[in-house]
Amino acid sequence: MLKRKRNLLSIGILLLITIATITASLWSQTSPSFIDPTLRLLSPSSEHWFGTDHFGRDIFIRTIYAARVSLIVGAVVAVVATFLGTVTGLIAGYYKKADSIIMRIVDGMLAFPALILALALVAALGGSVANIIIALGFAFWPIMTRIVRAAVLQVKNVQYIEAAKTTGASDFVILTTYILPNILSPIIVQGTFTFARAILAEAALSFLGIGVNPTTPTWGNMLQEAQIYISMAPWFSIFPGLGIVLTVLALNMLGDGIRDAFDPHAKKQLKKRKKVSQQKYA
Repeated sequence: MLKRKRNLLSIGILLLITIATITASLWSQTSPSFIDPTLRLLSPSSEHWFGTDHFGRDIFIRTIYAARVSLIVGAVVAVVATFLGTVTGLIAGYYKKADSIIMRIVDGMLAFPALILALALVAALGGSVANIIIALGFAFWPIMTRIVRAAVLQVKNVQYIEAAKTTGASDFVILTTYILPNILSPIIVQGTFTFARAILAEAALSFLGIGVNPTTPTWGNMLQEAQIYISMAPWFSIFPGLGIVLTVLALNMLGDGIRDAFDPHAKKQLKKRKKVSQQKYA
């Protein structure tokens, strides 16, 4: 029951943030870039729910619009890294000759922290949403490759795969029809974690000043602007930080919930606990 509530809470948070970002232009007439020096560093009020920043911009509106960038970057990076990692992981796990080549490349990339690798790529490519997606997707796909490869190694020698080989099925059919559907659970779980990590990485890059255009509100550049006002106007940094924490926490809880749902051992343990509780209160 507690896990179900946790999963519903995480889905509710993500839906609320997503709907707010999509419909922001419908219910808000204020531009996130609108500057009014007379409203500089106002504390939260009924008129400005999250207060205003050092340029008099509404922090609530900017936080909502910043979520749009983070969700787009996180979602696309998760899809790109998952697709590339799944393809290379399937190949590496199924073909021994390709395994030695692909995994040496993966090991070399994993020797560098993903954020440092993304930092170098964005610095080389230039700051834009597209370049951040390319850099983060390239930085995160080795992790997915290793996970998919490990899953393939576990299932490629089971009886139904051997039976498919004896019927003359091609390697492509075996990989896509027999192996891939049976390793979807770790792929989906890792995809949600990649989503969360990409949001954190995008915020870090924006905080360092090499993310998207500074005129575009992101949680990272909002925190970067707020750091010198943290004692004078703490709300300036609190609310963008809460946006990052809530979104990443919700994604991690959702990933844990999906992992528990796909894990047969977790299901057995849950059934045992239910039987014990029923016997105790019977």
